[in-house]
Amino acid sequence: MLHYKNLSKETVDRILDYLRKDEDEYNFKLPNGGFLHIESGLPYLTIYRKANKDIGTRELLLNEASYLIIGRGNFKEYQYLLFEIANYFSAQYKSYLLFEIYAGSPKSTCFRIKGPADLLPKTLKVLDEGLQEVNTISPGVTIASEVEDTADRHPKGSHHLLTVEETKQCGALLIGLEIPPVYRSESGQLYPVFFRDFHSQVTTAMKKAIFSFIRIQTACGITSYNLLGQRSLKEKVFDIDKKLTEIERSYQFLWLVSPSNIYSIKETFFESRFKTVLDYHYRLLPIDPDVLKRKLYDLKIEKIEDPVLSHIFRQKREELDRQITMLNERGTKNFFYNSIRLHQGIGRKLQAEAENILTQLTENEGDTKNLNLMDANEFAFLVKDEIDFLKKQHPGFSCEVYIREDVNIMMVSNGNLYLPVDYTVGPKEAEALIQHEIGTHALTYFNGKQQPFEQFSMGLADYDILQEGLAVLSEYLVGGLTRNRLRTLAGRVVAGQARLDGHDFRAIFDLLLTKFNFTEKRSFNIVSRTMQGGGFLKDIIYLKGFLKLIEYLKGGGSLEPLLSGKFGFHHINIVQQLTERNILKPPILRPSYLSSTEFENKIKKIKEGLPIVEMVCDGNLEQSLKMN
Repeated sequence: MLHYKNLSKETVDRILDYLRKDEDEYNFKLPNGGFLHIESGLPYLTIYRKANKDIGTRELLLNEASYLIIGRGNFKEYQYLLFEIANYFSAQYKSYLLFEIYAGSPKSTCFRIKGPADLLPKTLKVLDEGLQEVNTISPGVTIASEVEDTADRHPKGSHHLLTVEETKQCGALLIGLEIPPVYRSESGQLYPVFFRDFHSQVTTAMKKAIFSFIRIQTACGITSYNLLGQRSLKEKVFDIDKKLTEIERSYQFLWLVSPSNIYSIKETFFESRFKTVLDYHYRLLPIDPDVLKRKLYDLKIEKIEDPVLSHIFRQKREELDRQITMLNERGTKNFFYNSIRLHQGIGRKLQAEAENILTQLTENEGDTKNLNLMDANEFAFLVKDEIDFLKKQHPGFSCEVYIREDVNIMMVSNGNLYLPVDYTVGPKEAEALIQHEIGTHALTYFNGKQQPFEQFSMGLADYDILQEGLAVLSEYLVGGLTRNRLRTLAGRVVAGQARLDGHDFRAIFDLLLTKFNFTEKRSFNIVSRTMQGGGFLKDIIYLKGFLKLIEYLKGGGSLEPLLSGKFGFHHINIVQQLTERNILKPPILRPSYLSSTEFENKIKKIKEGLPIVEMVCDGNLEQSLKMN
């Protein structure tokens, strides 16, 4: 970074010489607290003049890919710098936009867009419409927006950045945006929670308007407003990402909420003919919750200038906070209450779909009598074939398989697969579950590890609904979504609802066994998972995520970009934006089903409205559907 104490002609010439070099970004410290940041290939510059007691306004442009902060003093020199920058870039792009922002009077409640309405009608309209979205933030704050066709586009009491005649001479167009300072009190105190959303809405409106200008007025290859965010990230972003990951890796949440004595619970329950349920015992916590929370809230996430990254890191901190609280509450009602918050309840639509599946599909009794069931070791052998397939795509991929006596569920943690020692599975389900665990969970863990942020391998907040939706979809795509598997996913939802209704272990077991005709073993597996921790709703997300993913695909959504890491449905647009900005990478590994000859046909059927009960693969479907 270069530092200049004046903006003489010689200094400006040196800055222009640097701008002619083929570099991705340029940063210059300028006189009296000024700063210039320019990334390559952009025909615009956002501008802010430093002012006293102007809390918040400067932050509105610090994430722009091209911005100038004008220091206090040397104003004529800054005007000269602006003219020369515009003159240089307008020759490249046919035109150049200067976009100045500044705060209005303390009591102002109106955005004032000042510009040449005759020359930029579309750009000013896009900006006006975008700024009106600010009114969705808080019902108690109403902000107007108006366009003023005026040559005076600067703050009251200040000088022009450039006159209209000067902008014509250097091939530029100038827009001024007066921003009502509703994000702070009249005494200058910032409203930080409101300001976060205000910041996001205003900067998005600015980017959309600037993109409109670029698309219509310039010869520039920018194809989306998402590309106008900074492509280079500051070190503090990576530091916070690293520390969040260290905190999450200090404990394994699913491992710590699952009972360590599950086999004793199962043995005693069946020996007593479903009368005795032993207390759940849990592993000792390897962390001090108080210390871990202190570390969480020592992270200066509010200092991240990029509103997109600030948002996803703040979400993750809140999720980790809730998980740490739950670990300290295992075996209590509070654990269950926090589980409801973490997994956002069930809802009537999901409950109705689960009951419809259980009504329409009968249990495949032959499945439990299958003499070809694989044990854990045989299944692990098959898993290694899939691991080898993914290693051929990238030699850095690895996934260890562990067979353990102290786990009650098959799961992937930190990219490795854990199997219960008594695990058995049929051949058709085996292929499906390999794609579920390895082709989805282990694959997205690895793809996430290739991203610049470790959170994409650990999982952004609420990532597991999309993850499990993808995993269940993969079972269908490889022809392994059996009746009993789909019934199990539906059974987990009705068990979760029964727990919400206040039923205990034995009552939920009896409900699954008698009303929904599950086998004794399957009923136990479902209810034992539902009751861990004191009541855990995680298992509802398999069917919930699958249904949500189906709606996403019906709406024209693309499947492959969802495999670039672990993130939630509400992150899809954010991931697309960060990918367009070349911050995130497309998926490195691709699951084998994407190359299947049946893949496109099966996706087409989903988009055409294939009922979920017709996605099962085993036996004669007509015989498996109950007659109504």
